[in-house]
Amino acid sequence: MGELLLVRHGETEWSRSGRHTGWTDVPLTEHGREEARRLVPFIRSHRIGAAFVSPSQRARETAQLIGIDRGDARIDADLREWDYGGYEGVTTVEIQRTRPGWFLFTDGVAAGPPEHPGETPEEVGQRADRVLAKADAALCNIEGSVVLVAHGHFLRVLTARYLGLAPSDGALFQLATGTVGRLGTEHGRPVIAGWNLKPGGPA
Repeated sequence: MGELLLVRHGETEWSRSGRHTGWTDVPLTEHGREEARRLVPFIRSHRIGAAFVSPSQRARETAQLIGIDRGDARIDADLREWDYGGYEGVTTVEIQRTRPGWFLFTDGVAAGPPEHPGETPEEVGQRADRVLAKADAALCNIEGSVVLVAHGHFLRVLTARYLGLAPSDGALFQLATGTVGRLGTEHGRPVIAGWNLKPGGPA
């Protein structure tokens, strides 16, 4: 059976400055586009049977740049980034000025507007579980691997859930922009087969 290839979108102005970017539709920087283009040989070295992509433009453009045909990609709202609620656009340093020791993966976020109230780690984990179920179903019906093009914090939670860990354990898996994580199995058990992969080696 194929692997799950987790692609974090390329750099944006907000990711570069450390601002939490959930629903804000920030485009890639030119450096972010180049990060994505550099992944093309890696993606082409795998047989891709299905691709699921976050609806955010930074993920959709990354998918296009790495060679995922728009007609083959399934846009899936469950792949969107963590809803940061009242912390949208705010950096960790700024948050910790009023909440010393605050940590996203255990403390969650402040309430936001009604349309984006924020998510708990457990709620993000529930979305990750749904994505994993869809990816598993795809792997059972195709030859090759499944690509997920999405966001840093969400993919970290998804990795934790794939390994049978709590959503908060996504904190253990830092994932840089424009890199790939490989989730596979060894002796029938889920494993991380590669992490922060990019041309020339790990990020």
